[in-house]
Formats: sequence, structure tokens, C-alpha cells
Amino acid sequence: MARAFVLLLVALTPVTRTASDTADPNAELVSLVRLIATPEKYDGKVVQVVGFLRLEFEGNALYIHEEDYKSGITKNAAWVVRNAKVNDRAEALNMHYVILLGTFDAGRHGHMDLFSGSLTDIKSVILWPPRPPK
Repeated sequence: MARAFVLLLVALTPVTRTASDTADPNAELVSLVRLIATPEKYDGKVVQVVGFLRLEFEGNALYIHEEDYKSGITKNAAWVVRNAKVNDRAEALNMHYVILLGTFDAGRHGHMDLFSGSLTDIKSVILWPPRPPK
């Protein structure tokens, strides 16, 4: 019972952004599942998604689940076009769940066309769930 209460509390806690993160009131909050299932609906739009981020040579991607990455299911991921927002914190973000705010490109499928679209022009990327400051 206590665990359920804590999970509910965490789910209802607003995400804290740092000053360097750029909020976008026009961003659509969407799941990666919906983004992949209906890419035409989000093509060219700024979206905010949660997923498992893997940053590696020829494999920068946001996966639905960590298990999708481990199993090599690239169609359950969107290619991530890295920029300073990603690169500046790559070590801390890699292999973690994150909230990513960027523009979805349905026609760009990343390395060898393996992925289900791309996330470009990354405006912010933060760890999820939020971790208390140290």
C-alpha cells in the first residue's frame, strides 16, 4: 500500500526543469508508441516523449523500453540527432530513461533506415524519473 502511494506521488509530481532547459508550450506530449504508430500525425511537430536513451556510434536512439534496446528492436525506437543539449550531458543521460523535447521527422530513419523516424532539434533532455539534486 505504501509503495502504491509513493508511486502515485511520484507520478503526480511535476518535472523540474533547469534554467538551461527550454520549455515549449506548443509541444505535444506523446508516447513513443503513439509516435511510432502514427508518424504522419506528428511529422514536423515539436513533441515531448519519455523513453530509454542509448547514445552510441551509429545507434543514437530513444527506445520505448530498455528491453527493446537490449533485444535490438530498432523499430521500437526513434533515431536521435544529437546536438549540444545531448552531447553536453551524454555520459549522464546514456542508458537511462529520459524526457526528450524535440522535433519529430517521420521520413528520417537514422542509420541504415533502422529506426521509426527521428527526433531532431533537441530542445531539452532530462533524466526520468527526476532525481533529487546532490
